[in-house]
Amino acid sequence: MNLKIKNLIKYKKERVNNFMCGIYGFISPNIKSEKKETINAMSNALYHRGPDQIGDFINEYIALGINRLSILDIKNGVQPIFSNNKQFVIIHNGEIYNYRSLRSQLKSKGYIFETNSDTEVIVNLYQEKGSKCLKDLNGMFSFAIYNLKNNDLFIARDRFGIKPLYYYKNLNIFFFASELKAFQKVKNLPLEVSYDAIDLFLTMENIPAPFTIYKDFYKLEPGYYLEFKNNTLSKKQWYELSYDKKFKHNDVNEYIENIDFLIKSSIQKRMISDVDLGAFLSGGLDSSIIASYLKNECGDLNTFNIAFEDSSFDESYYSKIVSNHLETNHHVEVFSSEAMLNQLPSIWKNMDEPFSDASFLPTYFLSQFTKKSVTVALSGDAGDEVFGGYPTYFAHKIANWIPSFSISSLQFISSYLPSNFNNLSFDFKVKKFFKALEYLPAECHQYWLGSFDVENKKKLYSKLFLSNLNNENNLSLILGNYQNGVNNTANWEQFMKQDMRFYLQDDMLVKVDRASMAHSLEVRVPFLDHNLVEYMARVPSSFKYRGITSKFLLKKLGVKYLPRKIVNRSKKGFGIPVAKWICGPLKKQFQEIIFDSKSNINTLFNQKYNVKLLNDHLSFKTDNRKLLWTLFCLENWLNINSKN
Repeated sequence: MNLKIKNLIKYKKERVNNFMCGIYGFISPNIKSEKKETINAMSNALYHRGPDQIGDFINEYIALGINRLSILDIKNGVQPIFSNNKQFVIIHNGEIYNYRSLRSQLKSKGYIFETNSDTEVIVNLYQEKGSKCLKDLNGMFSFAIYNLKNNDLFIARDRFGIKPLYYYKNLNIFFFASELKAFQKVKNLPLEVSYDAIDLFLTMENIPAPFTIYKDFYKLEPGYYLEFKNNTLSKKQWYELSYDKKFKHNDVNEYIENIDFLIKSSIQKRMISDVDLGAFLSGGLDSSIIASYLKNECGDLNTFNIAFEDSSFDESYYSKIVSNHLETNHHVEVFSSEAMLNQLPSIWKNMDEPFSDASFLPTYFLSQFTKKSVTVALSGDAGDEVFGGYPTYFAHKIANWIPSFSISSLQFISSYLPSNFNNLSFDFKVKKFFKALEYLPAECHQYWLGSFDVENKKKLYSKLFLSNLNNENNLSLILGNYQNGVNNTANWEQFMKQDMRFYLQDDMLVKVDRASMAHSLEVRVPFLDHNLVEYMARVPSSFKYRGITSKFLLKKLGVKYLPRKIVNRSKKGFGIPVAKWICGPLKKQFQEIIFDSKSNINTLFNQKYNVKLLNDHLSFKTDNRKLLWTLFCLENWLNINSKN
């Protein structure tokens, strides 16, 4: 074991006081009674995030509120909590894994603690160090600290954006909350849909930070904090992941040993709970290796998996292999087309803003049935972003060898491949690959992952929609700011950073947060322990995607704990048979929307193009699953939220 890695984390098994919550608050000139009415309305909107305890702090200047889901020390740790000197008060959503060591440091300086709460540690650490306290925190969090002496407000979000935070500022009012739906319950807030946000959504299938679906409402980016002083709001970055200063170990086993230690340490921190704990288990490498470590630590383990009727999407066979190998108590439920239809109304209601990653549906279903057995679940999310698992990274390697003059010919040839609606079918991948090559690499990468590209949008957008856009290319605008700190000699590695910033934080983590918290289930993400992420960022790219082998180091480690059949299986992803459902159980809903000239998407966009997309798909001429699903999600979100 590398001594530097050993010293990186000092871990001791101990009880952690944990709260998964919804936080919210505002500053306004309203009288105290009006503040109470508003804070109660915001609380009701976020009840699902914390049904165990509701708390607030209200004075003439500010109102703070919290809905708490208790995981540990259930009877204590009621929030808001005050600092030792009573000058600061905090509301906190998340978990700090190293809070005991931080508390010991503060105790040695004379601080006194009234609870066994990590929240009380944060507020006193802030009293001691101000914003510099953030770098001492190991965990997932979003929190707000109010200074009663000078009315300053400090709000911070964790390194990778595991816990959400939204805000709005105008003149002498300021609002913040864990979800946008809290703002929908506030009287007289100007919830005006942003056309530029829709433009981004149509490509990225989500709305990336700092934007939201509403004009002048923003997401706080991961690794940033806000300060509200003298009616002035400022935003500062406190953390940025760097891929520079690579390690130079010659022995691959040294990397594997270090990763083994870091994953084990991360699992140990995230397994402490006073309520039942389990793990998502798809049968893929990432979730399987998490389940393996967890099983070794806790012995008895419940694992959960979603099965599909369509064999090209179903992974239950592999999850059963892993469950038998680890001897877990395995739970499987089939996500049928009937189950999908039954839960769609709830899905639309739980979407803060338009979101068209179709894996939100099975994640929602998985969270719902997991909650019947446990309150905390560990997941394998972020394994691809941290260890180099996406096939798009290899695609960039191939793209570098394709002459630009041949792209149009290759696009033409690939267009004649017959459409196949199976999961990640060959024709779907090939057409996606060649079509995006005409764009700059960063945009190409996003088009491989997303839905509408520039060509599609030219056909889709009406003159009215175009006239309301502030920027002609919102995608290139946001991508340009996140390419610093990457070793460009291994050019594909820059897309790992791009995925960490956009796909992971604005898609994967949002999906898991909304789906799990809709059922008051806490999901922990061991692969996002910042010590592990920072170590892997500095591992040379050749040890991440070696030749045609993705997640090279994790696979080398995996054979130590899992059957080779699991370690070496092809990546499947958590997809659903959308393409087939559009032709089957969802056909009527799609036709009603597409053929209705007064539907939202036909008011905003060119109906003739929408009709062509659907007809070409229904006739199996073109696989338009992603384009149609994105429009479908937008239509339903607008229907639900039109009253706002």
